[in-house]
Amino acid sequence: MIPLETTPPLTDGPFFLAVDPASAGTVRIPVIQELLQVTTQLVETGRVTLTKTVHEQEQTLTIPLQHETYTVERMALNQYVDELPATRQEGNTTIYPVVKEVLVVQKRLMLVEEIRVTRQHSQTEATQTVPLRREEITVARTPLTAERPA
Repeated sequence: MIPLETTPPLTDGPFFLAVDPASAGTVRIPVIQELLQVTTQLVETGRVTLTKTVHEQEQTLTIPLQHETYTVERMALNQYVDELPATRQEGNTTIYPVVKEVLVVQKRLMLVEEIRVTRQHSQTEATQTVPLRREEITVARTPLTAERPA
């Protein structure tokens, strides 16, 4: 315990002694604690502008194209046959027999003609122009200035 008569009160700093007259000469010393509070603040430092540019380029390419053509030939045979000949294949040519009934003392088949259908393959090249697209992004940064504050 500190006697009251010999200790002057401290009133000149952030801390001072308080004398409580009801508690018969006791001195109260306040205990101070400082607390730290940290916060963040969002500050705009600049802006970014994104620009997308689409480039289109014409490209020429050659494409192989296939097509088929058919030629039809008629070959007169005028031959008598005993039965209907079958359709047959000779390479790329398909042969279809054509018959007719001929009235004689007896009825017989006469091979009048054959129709020959020949398939031929050919290939040509066609040129086409096709547009191709390519995208490009441009980034432009705009810093803050005195006339445009955050």
